[in-house]
Amino acid sequence: MATKNKFIAVIGNSKASAQEIKLAEEIGREIAKSGAILVCGGLDGVMEAACRGAVSEGGLTVGILPGTNRNDANQYVKIPIVTGIGYARNIIVVKSAQAVIAVGGGYGTLTEIGYALKNGIPIVGIDTWKLTNKEKTKDTIIRVENALDAINTALEMISD
Repeated sequence: MATKNKFIAVIGNSKASAQEIKLAEEIGREIAKSGAILVCGGLDGVMEAACRGAVSEGGLTVGILPGTNRNDANQYVKIPIVTGIGYARNIIVVKSAQAVIAVGGGYGTLTEIGYALKNGIPIVGIDTWKLTNKEKTKDTIIRVENALDAINTALEMISD
């Protein structure tokens, strides 16, 4: 019986801080070490750093691109998926994963978080959006402090 691959999305800003880049790269390395497949938006910033980390450990990376040219993917994306649907591709990034790790992030990241929550996909966050509403006064994102905790938490949350 073959083992099932686990898919973890890493989301975050394409214009990320140096700290977010470092953290995303560590997360990518840990995803690869765990044997999971990294899914992301395939562009720059957090996405590129996570892919770089995963590839450095021999991991597999999938980039769900907003445009129609696979050459737009960062150099560390092993499997570029072109969509031609712009940032509507964010839902594909999230729905392709069994857990999501958010690192920082802007409004694009916020939409991905929303899609994950709407679809019951667990979200682990480091220095990212805080979400509450009148029904849920507790933040809906699981908070962690480092890359290893992010991966371990995400893997624990994945149900086969």
